[in-house]
Amino acid sequence: MTAFRELRRKHPATGKKDNLAAYLFLAPWVLGLLVITIGPMVASLFLGFTDYNLLQPPEWAGFDNFVRMAGDERLHKALGVTFTYVFVSVPLQLGLALLLAVVLDRGLRGLAFYRSVFYLPSLLGSSVAIAILWQRIFGSDGLVNYALELFGIQGRSWISEPATALSTLVVLNVWTFGAPMVIFLAGLRQIPSMYYEAAAVDGAGAVRRFRSITLPLLTPIIFFNLVLQIIHAFQAFTQAFVVSNGTGGPSDSTLLFSLYVYQRAFGNFDMGYASAMGWVLLLIIAAFTAVNFLASRYWVFYDD
Repeated sequence: MTAFRELRRKHPATGKKDNLAAYLFLAPWVLGLLVITIGPMVASLFLGFTDYNLLQPPEWAGFDNFVRMAGDERLHKALGVTFTYVFVSVPLQLGLALLLAVVLDRGLRGLAFYRSVFYLPSLLGSSVAIAILWQRIFGSDGLVNYALELFGIQGRSWISEPATALSTLVVLNVWTFGAPMVIFLAGLRQIPSMYYEAAAVDGAGAVRRFRSITLPLLTPIIFFNLVLQIIHAFQAFTQAFVVSNGTGGPSDSTLLFSLYVYQRAFGNFDMGYASAMGWVLLLIIAAFTAVNFLASRYWVFYDD
């Protein structure tokens, strides 16, 4: 460090050139942050307090958009559907991801192949093509009903019935377990084997080793995956839009909050109200994230 400072003192121009190069490399990222992220956020915050229909200039409305939400029954329905979707699909997804990660961690042959195959749904799960495929699988003449007919069971239109439509979206989200699985697998590889060896010498079985060693040391990874997947689930849009043809049906059973924001913005041209809804969703996600961080001190354990 002393030699580096001496070199900078003798050659100050070199330091200025390095700083200039760093600023030039950072400029595209800073420009993208200001134009693509911060700029639209500030604009949407302003529009949330206006009456704006995309055709006329926005008119200041104060807190009217937020007051209207208290009497919006479809918004309340969307919140209920979204909370159900998050609270059901995220635990199931993380549980399946952890189970498969533990199985793959046992040193199976062709581990790279299985890891790639299991990760593939995470790359495709939010795409329109997979959502259309889901319609073909759970439709009245889909693969699920065809498989049930082989056992003499009468199928149903899983997507078209309010009692089961949301369940198909839950299954789709659970199916995209690849990303958290890979992260779990990386966490399992970081647990020192000497802990398991010492536990085996003491006579601890596989279940006890998993409960007393694997889970406590894996809690930081579980916490990381939990926060990411909750945020991702609250923002879900494509699956519900394609499966319900943009209506959120049947009977608003798949009306996720993001889909309702889209309907109000580009269906009703109520951009001010939609912007206010977007900020409400941001506050909900922030609240859940804050609660997770506050609760993590009681169940997340670190190696030190």
